[in-house]
Amino acid sequence: MPVLALLVAVFLTGCAATTGSTAGESSPTAAAPTAVAPTVTAPWAAGAPGNTAAGDGAPGTGTPGTGAPGAEDTTRSRTGPGAHPDTPAPLGGLGPRTLALIPGDTRQVVVVTGRGRDANRSEAVLYRRTVSGWEAGTVWPARNALNGWTDHHLAGDLRSPIGVFTLSDAGGLLPDPGTLLPYDESPGFSIDGTGFMGEPLAGSFDYVVAIDYNRVPGTSPLDGTRPLGADRGGGIWLHVDHDGPTQGCVSLEEGHMRQLLLALDPGQHPVIVMGDAGSLSR
Repeated sequence: MPVLALLVAVFLTGCAATTGSTAGESSPTAAAPTAVAPTVTAPWAAGAPGNTAAGDGAPGTGTPGTGAPGAEDTTRSRTGPGAHPDTPAPLGGLGPRTLALIPGDTRQVVVVTGRGRDANRSEAVLYRRTVSGWEAGTVWPARNALNGWTDHHLAGDLRSPIGVFTLSDAGGLLPDPGTLLPYDESPGFSIDGTGFMGEPLAGSFDYVVAIDYNRVPGTSPLDGTRPLGADRGGGIWLHVDHDGPTQGCVSLEEGHMRQLLLALDPGQHPVIVMGDAGSLSR
């Protein structure tokens, strides 16, 4: 147990929040080498878990690039033949540069729109593409990193990366609720301590979906591989809200996380588009 706890503390550096947190940027006090965090692939921008409480998220595995519109390290984002210029507008207020990063075969898009560049409150909507265009689901309240958003995420900057990232893998402390995504149920998703507002972090990683930023897709969210290097952060996840800002992740209420897990279908090539409203409108 002491060894497991140590591994978890080392792995997590991104998501949950600070004080007494075991998790990393966006992932829990991830445990050991059992879990692996997915990375982004081809036409998508990559992302990886690796922050602890309220921030990046899980142990990182990375993928190259951020997928952010105009970002320096956009990885496998589609701006050419793969993009779909026929995308019905508007799609969550997204601008042409952002839309061009969405793969042409994507049929599910989670749009997370921040209230401001330096704000840590946001809204999330799951869109489904149909023959008649994009259909919006319910608007869910969400939170992001303490300091807001950035086009060039760095470990410890307490900002969430802006961009378009694939959603390939899920996991959590609780059993699989029935998602079609690969799901890693592991004690490595345990987390304790308190967040930036003094709120308890326990339960934050009951359910997570790895955001493919600086990670390797097809691995557990707990995987610590970071293709872009450790300095670019990782462990960026969608996870359960703990009533406070994150270190880099995006959090939703637990019921909404369950709904999202049940809705996401890898056959629809889901992606998340995230950032402040001004950046996403580019």
